[in-house]
Amino acid sequence: MADEARSRLGRGLASLIGDVGGEAAHIERPRNQRKVPIEFLKANPRNPRRSFADAELGELSDSIKQRGVIQPIVVRAIKGVQDRYEIIAGERRWRASQLAGLHEVPIVPVEVSDSDALEIMIIENVQREDLNAMEEAQGYHALADEFKRSQEEIAKIVGKSRSHVANMMRLTKLPNEVQALIAKGDLSAGHARALIGVPDPLAAAKRIVAEGLNVRQAEALAHEEGVPERKPQKPRASAAARIAKDADTLALEKRVSDALGLAVTVSHRDPGGTVQISYRNLEQLDEVVRRLEGG
Repeated sequence: MADEARSRLGRGLASLIGDVGGEAAHIERPRNQRKVPIEFLKANPRNPRRSFADAELGELSDSIKQRGVIQPIVVRAIKGVQDRYEIIAGERRWRASQLAGLHEVPIVPVEVSDSDALEIMIIENVQREDLNAMEEAQGYHALADEFKRSQEEIAKIVGKSRSHVANMMRLTKLPNEVQALIAKGDLSAGHARALIGVPDPLAAAKRIVAEGLNVRQAEALAHEEGVPERKPQKPRASAAARIAKDADTLALEKRVSDALGLAVTVSHRDPGGTVQISYRNLEQLDEVVRRLEGG
């Protein structure tokens, strides 16, 4: 069973949930689905999701009162303890069921390893966009640090690009105060990525929150705040030539820079020239490529 579940992880949780009973009407209920007392279940301490909004739980609880728990909770047996299960997927349903006053909930037991259980939890939450940016980043770190998954492997597991996984993991390098703002939802993942490499990310983060800056404005702020620039190599043109750019060239630089949200330099040479786009991480480069491919 563990090997079977592991082989499905790369295709996402949908296939596993399909096997164990999804919400879609055409999905057949698994043979091992059954109901157990709600107190037989316990939350998984490894669940990357830490935040459960009271309003969302209340809405789900009202739905459960009317329709019951449609999708069973995926669990695994706790070793050495009879009739006790650890939740792998469905902690929110379990919490809402308690609020609804249910005495029993439907479960589907599966046999999976610690690493597979963590992967399933991350996949479920990422696919449903239930994690905040810091929970997602810490979940990826757990897979990398504890279970030695490469960024490429994690990307395949969760169905994201490698650059997305890499940039999310870099969020854990930000100061704790900034991470707290991300976890609270005051800063989005896009805002947070713009802060990586800024000399004083906390000051920049506070300004973003106070002024209500969008992601593109946050990226411009990060550039203004002095993201460390590479030491200049042998210049192809003199400093005087760079300063003496005509108004049309400066206007063109600003136009392209505003469109991309990145610093752009245009250098004319006879008979042609170059356009240089400065980016600070792979996700920004991916965004440029996407825009170019999209015309």
